[in-house]
Amino acid sequence: MLQIQNLTITHRRDLRVLLKDFSLTLNPGDKAVLIGEEGDGKSTLLKWICDPALIQDYADAEGTIILNRERPGYLPQDLSPAEKNLRVSEFFTNDPAFWEISPGTLKKAAAALGLEADFCFREQTVGSLSGGERVKAELLRLQLHEPTLLLLDEPSNDLDLDTLRVLEEYIQKFPGPVLFISHDETLIERCATMVIHLEQLRKKSVPRHTVARLSYREYLSRRAADFAHQAQNAADDRRQKQIRDEKFRRIYQKVDANLNSTSHEMHDSLGRLAKKKMHAVKSLEKRFAREDEDMTEFPEEEEPIYLRLDGAVRQVPAGKTVIEYAQSALLSRDGSRVLAKDVFLRVRGPEKIGIIGRNGVGKTTLLRELAEILLPRTDLRALYMPQNYEEELPPHLTAVDFLCESGDLSEATRIRSWLGALRFTREECEHPLTDLSGGQKAKVLLLKLSISEANILLLDEPTRNLSPLSGPVIRSRFAEFPGCIISISHDRKFLREVCTTLYELTETGLRPAEELF
Repeated sequence: MLQIQNLTITHRRDLRVLLKDFSLTLNPGDKAVLIGEEGDGKSTLLKWICDPALIQDYADAEGTIILNRERPGYLPQDLSPAEKNLRVSEFFTNDPAFWEISPGTLKKAAAALGLEADFCFREQTVGSLSGGERVKAELLRLQLHEPTLLLLDEPSNDLDLDTLRVLEEYIQKFPGPVLFISHDETLIERCATMVIHLEQLRKKSVPRHTVARLSYREYLSRRAADFAHQAQNAADDRRQKQIRDEKFRRIYQKVDANLNSTSHEMHDSLGRLAKKKMHAVKSLEKRFAREDEDMTEFPEEEEPIYLRLDGAVRQVPAGKTVIEYAQSALLSRDGSRVLAKDVFLRVRGPEKIGIIGRNGVGKTTLLRELAEILLPRTDLRALYMPQNYEEELPPHLTAVDFLCESGDLSEATRIRSWLGALRFTREECEHPLTDLSGGQKAKVLLLKLSISEANILLLDEPTRNLSPLSGPVIRSRFAEFPGCIISISHDRKFLREVCTTLYELTETGLRPAEELF
């Protein structure tokens, strides 16, 4: 059992309260998904539960945690640079738990994740693994410690479809409590038995949290119904108030006129009566004011993100060949391995291509090669969104500096406004990019796509790290995009709702993948 009592977390730089008086109890078998927009404190909460020292550099926390005899197993959203520089063999053998597990058990655990038996002894660096392979390596190392409580920060990132199904089964069957963050709505719908929703209202000045022992879809449905009911009651209260205030206004004017018309020559009793009536009216006004304090408030929720991807996009003619790529051998980045043979891809017009495939088969390598061909083209305007955001985002720049090409004050003002529509605070606009959350970095790159006038988008896992609450908006914008999209994704909703053509990259090339869905 995990218990948290009266936890308050404050972001030190902005003095922004992320959580206030937060309490939670997780029992064995609970599968709790932590949802909320980017920057609302989800990853910070997981880190604090694992080890309060993990957040002490940037946040202050007050509260109590009771773990009893639980052994937390924490999967971070990303590895540290030092861990990425380790060889895969060191990544495992440096952990004392590695030497306590039997070879047979290790082999079985690796196979369940789709890893080869000798994976733990590879000499390549962890950072050179594909994104999905890194997550698999972390999940495998996590299991060495036999945790009784799982804290998973975006465990589905970059995993291939087969491993996603393994992860879903692992979460579902795990006997202890599970607290996880994920952008994958399908995984959330299949695994979560309760929802913890963190929000930042009124331009991120007021924190709110909700704990609901409901499935994700039930929670969204119940929340929408409750909000609609509250909004109706609030509107009814205000209509009744308007009618009441209009009646009161007429009474007040009549009594006030009566009082003013009472002359000194008239009998004192008439003056006293007029004053008495005015006193009663004033008392009634105070009573109404007290009643108004109890009036039903309109429901508050985080402002939805606003994003456009159809600004000044130049159309791609339906018959135009965007790219015709043929490669007899797709090599790894260092040239040491053949990832796939006889790879051929032809893209015409405003197609929306989705590419799937097992981790390590070369999808990101293929997209990089396509980007190298398309980015210099002058007849097209192509932009590339990498899986590793740091490839495009200089860590020392702010989001405004990165997006502002001219340095003009008016352009910077527009960019701040657009970032605000993506729920950045004024302070967050001035934070170095390296200090932003993964989802906020993704939004910066999405905004770059939005203002670029690009008509060809090359996207490597574009929905990774984004809140599931933002997912429907992001998918609809990509689906409506009038240009061409070539994307790698294992987000099943993205593949279904956005992509018009699906391919699977295998060791023998690209093949149609419609039958997988």
